[in-house]
Amino acid sequence: MDVPWAPGRLPLLGHVVAYTRDPLALLLQASRLGRLVRLDFPWMQSMMVNDPDLIEQILVTDHRSFIKDRFLQDLKRVLGDGLLTSEGDFWLRQRRLAQPAFHKDRVAGYARTMVDCATREVSRWRDGEERDVHEDMMRVTLEIVGKTLFGADVTDRAREVAEGLEAVMARYVDPVATGVPHWDKLPTPLNRRFHQGVQRLDRLVRDLIAEHRAGRQGDPGDLLSMYLAARDEDGTGMSDQQLRDEVLTLVLAGHETTAIALSWTWMLLSQHPHVAEKLHAELDAVLGGRAPTAADLPRLPYADRVIKESMRLYPPAWAIGREAARDVELAGVPIPKGTQLWIVQWALHRDGRWFEEPDRFDPDRWAGDLQRRIPKYAYFPFGGGPRMCIGHAFATMEAVLLLATFAQRFRMDLVAGHPLKPLPAITLRPKHGVRVRLVRRASLRPPEVRAP
Repeated sequence: MDVPWAPGRLPLLGHVVAYTRDPLALLLQASRLGRLVRLDFPWMQSMMVNDPDLIEQILVTDHRSFIKDRFLQDLKRVLGDGLLTSEGDFWLRQRRLAQPAFHKDRVAGYARTMVDCATREVSRWRDGEERDVHEDMMRVTLEIVGKTLFGADVTDRAREVAEGLEAVMARYVDPVATGVPHWDKLPTPLNRRFHQGVQRLDRLVRDLIAEHRAGRQGDPGDLLSMYLAARDEDGTGMSDQQLRDEVLTLVLAGHETTAIALSWTWMLLSQHPHVAEKLHAELDAVLGGRAPTAADLPRLPYADRVIKESMRLYPPAWAIGREAARDVELAGVPIPKGTQLWIVQWALHRDGRWFEEPDRFDPDRWAGDLQRRIPKYAYFPFGGGPRMCIGHAFATMEAVLLLATFAQRFRMDLVAGHPLKPLPAITLRPKHGVRVRLVRRASLRPPEVRAP
């Protein structure tokens, strides 16, 4: 099998210029060229995987032949050996420790906290005002993850988290900064901001752990308490560094991805008023102005489809990277050890083989049996295999409940002229936020705001 090169390849520089100019456009074009497509970066051998069966081989059936790619290995500079970046037996132990916090019964118990946080947020909104709804979603999802997983109120630290995240994310847009060995040692402004951002996040998490240990926050059943009580066979507990890595991973992954999913959803609803009208009709019929609960979720199928379709077009976790841990074959093509493999949901979710009019926002495409008809790895916003996102049920429930809470009260109109551009870093966040003008809807009853 002859493996084509992605378009835009230059002598010596390969795809560095094309990727730096517009990575999403490059990868979308490359995805149409074949099951496997070569990418040329001078410092590493890379290949894009565009076939659901081959993706299943990498993530599931032959997953032991692949490890985290260089990008995720580089992310250890931020997250250490947390759930997202660790490997092997250590990862398995940490996953088992965290699993009870994400059991379906416990996740259902988080619903009231999620809705309470969203209700307090929406009570501050005013008819006709302009807001960056992405900033709002980041704040409310951070509050939720703090209270549900760690028993802590982190709302007063939202700005610190946002600034630390922004400094860290900037580095992961640049393929040179993350690809070239030891580039982070150079005294560039980008690197200085990056290290300052990591230090800021590090301080926040260590303070959170210290407060929990001092008994000022938390309850015996939250995830941080489970981590603190965990013991190895020899009775050794988790080190402070291990605690820091796991808590930071879950704080960032647990709020960033849901906030991004909702931000893109508000944009899409603003651009497609007929979809917003159908969503509002469902919410009015089912909820009648009251706050949603976990028990309402089966009765909100359209809201669920809106989130699913939004995550098809704008998957927060927009790509997965793997590295061949040994010499392997994919579709008869030899893949040498060390090859970087790119699995790009941004492109796969827009593939016309599986999705009719793939660029169209159409929640009703999920109303029938589409999920059963398409290959499993044609749509997988939470990854797959043993490394599938541990919080996928948490995130899905949170997204639908927050969508229902906010959309009952307000319609959002995009502010004319505000740039809307996805930024493909660790996640697919809106580069300039999502600025909207709020239009209050006629509610059947005012929201009940419970004290935090």
